[in-house]
Amino acid sequence: MVEFALPANSKVRKGKTFPAEPGATRIRKFKIYRWDPDSGENPRLDTFEVDLEKCGPMVLDAMIKIKNEIDSTLTFRRSCREGVCGSCAFNIDGTNTLACTKPISEIKGDVKIYPLPHLPVVKDLVPDLNVPYAQYRSIEPWLQADTPPPTGERLQSPEERARLDGLWECILCFCCQTSCPSYWWNGTRRYLGPAILLQAYRWIVDSRDEATGKRLDALDDPFRLFRCHTIMNCTNTCPKGLNPGKAIGEIKIAIAKRG
Repeated sequence: MVEFALPANSKVRKGKTFPAEPGATRIRKFKIYRWDPDSGENPRLDTFEVDLEKCGPMVLDAMIKIKNEIDSTLTFRRSCREGVCGSCAFNIDGTNTLACTKPISEIKGDVKIYPLPHLPVVKDLVPDLNVPYAQYRSIEPWLQADTPPPTGERLQSPEERARLDGLWECILCFCCQTSCPSYWWNGTRRYLGPAILLQAYRWIVDSRDEATGKRLDALDDPFRLFRCHTIMNCTNTCPKGLNPGKAIGEIKIAIAKRG
């Protein structure tokens, strides 16, 4: 079950409807969560009718069309439009994913768009990411080594480099993080969550990094790591096809092997 961190005592009400322009031939309805903290009003679900004959194929194309041509007050994050930056992560049709890589044609019926679940909402589709980013910084996501590089670079064999595949591709969209019930349940945010733990594992297995022991010590905690219950929502929802659940399992194995 998806849980949204809505404003206190609020109830999402039916909002405005914006009909398609006259002569539209291929109409799809987009129901989009709206909330403006400065208005003092409850959140609402606005309906926008979009002519797909005059719109690109992805959900983000429709959202940009809505903002540019129908309602300029619609607020959301987006940047690369290529599934690289992770900015346009929303809950679309009940699943956390990237709007720029989600085809409208894959969605049956009305297209429902909400902010990522269980994060405070700043405005409309913009979640507050301060906590996830603070958790990211806590794992010290940079190369740590005291030994001077032998020839100006810290070299890796092809086999060593291959161990980073499936990890470095993470774009920190937090689709997995906000789909994880264990992350929802631990309101103190002491559980780091799948996105952060996958990033932590990326440095643990990097042959050039010399802080493996320190990194494992920091994660060997009943809350930071072991609140993962292998539900696997994280892996199922990752828009990049990564496997955070496996990475978390590998961290647990590494800690167990240390004895």
